[in-house]
This record gives sequence, structure tokens and C-alpha cells, in this order.
Amino acid sequence: MIKTIDLNSDLGESFGQWHMGNDKEILGIVSSANVACGFHAGDPVGILQTLKSAQENNVAIGAHVSYPDLVGFGRRKMDLASHELTADVIYQIGALQGLAAAVGTKVSYIKPHGALYNTIANDKYQAIAVIEGILAIDSNLALVGLAGSNVLKLAQERGLKTVAEAFADRAYTSQGELVSRREAGSVLHDADLVAQRMLQLVTEGGVESIDGKFTPIQADSICVHGDSPGAVEMAKQVRTVLQQSGITIRSFILP
Repeated sequence: MIKTIDLNSDLGESFGQWHMGNDKEILGIVSSANVACGFHAGDPVGILQTLKSAQENNVAIGAHVSYPDLVGFGRRKMDLASHELTADVIYQIGALQGLAAAVGTKVSYIKPHGALYNTIANDKYQAIAVIEGILAIDSNLALVGLAGSNVLKLAQERGLKTVAEAFADRAYTSQGELVSRREAGSVLHDADLVAQRMLQLVTEGGVESIDGKFTPIQADSICVHGDSPGAVEMAKQVRTVLQQSGITIRSFILP
């Protein structure tokens, strides 16, 4: 059987005159796009353009929902009441669904952003609040979360399809967790090394941890970033190495 893997990236994050990332180029590389919904980044004009480009490139669309934190780019943890967080998730999905419909595409999955993503990985109460928001909109929407995290188990228990995610440019501990950004070596910058690690992930089911141990990581999707120096070239290298090894790049949404 031919192996397949999804490549996803966080897009639609420019805001007014402030530019973030290279959406057009990244959309020629990835198979799924996590599009900002206006809470951590993104304005309607920019989001709409990203959705148009995604539709033209046959890229699946996901709502990149966040805490309401434009100033902090969604990277600050917030202690929200469950009903507030659920409403925030509903609001963001609905907004992106409307914009997507306007350009002839649709939202197929949800991937939380930044601090919200990290928090719900193991915080049961916020995880359930996010899951309830998704279910209130459409139980057919998939939830993307950190491979091995509790939120995926909670979502599965409530009938949601889940997608386990790995990060191309991040180091892992021997327990399969992401190395904290506060530690040296947590972010990888060598495109060739990153590409070979992702090949190992797909073909062997894991990567070498920061302390040199093979660590199993079962992932359905790989996140490649497009908003830092060299990120686009790294994403291209990951795709090239995978394809040269006979691996098909395809969204988890497509049959």
C-alpha cells in the first residue's frame, strides 16, 4: 500500500498593513490550510484571499480557532469560562464558514491555535469546551490535535473524527512531547535534517528525540510553518523528500 500523509500550515494571519507569512507559496506545497478566524490574527479581506487561493489549489480548509487575543497573537493562555470558550469557538467557525462559502469552498476541520492548542492537549475542561463548540456547529468536522494528547481521546469519545499532528520543525522529548521553546534545540532550522526526520516519521512511525532515543509518534498530519525565515524552503524540502520516497501528499479530508 502506498503511504500517504497530510501537510498542513497556519495561514490567513496577516492583519491590515501587517504582513505574516507567504500564503500563496505555501498553498502550493501543503494539502490542508489552517486559516485564522480573526481572534488571534487575520482580517476579512486577507482571510478571503487565502480561502480563494486554497480553493484554487484544491487545499482542504480548517478553522484555526484561538483565544480572543489579537495583541498576544493567541499565544497567551486565558482562563475563560467554559460557556464563553464554547461560544468563541462557535463564532469563529461560523465566520470562516461564511467566508469559505462565498468563494465556493468549505470548512472541513478545526485546529486550535497557539496557547489554546497547547492548553487543551491536557486540560480536560477547556478541551471539552472546544469540543462542545465544534459539535454545536457540525459533528462531521474533524479535530486536529497534538499526537498522543488527551484531547484527541476526549473528542473520539464524543464521536468526533480526530487527526493526530506532528510538527516538522520541533524537537521531541523521549516521552513524545514537544520540547519547550524555552529550551535550547527546541526549534529545528536545518531543512535537510527536518525533511529526513519527517521521512522517518512516516516510514518508521517515530523520530529521534532530543536525547537521541527513537520515540514513537503516530501522526496523520505534519505541520510545516510558513511565517519564519527559510520556512517556505523547509516546507518544500519536506514535500520533495517525502514524494521522492513514494509517499503521497494528501489531505486527511480527501478520500
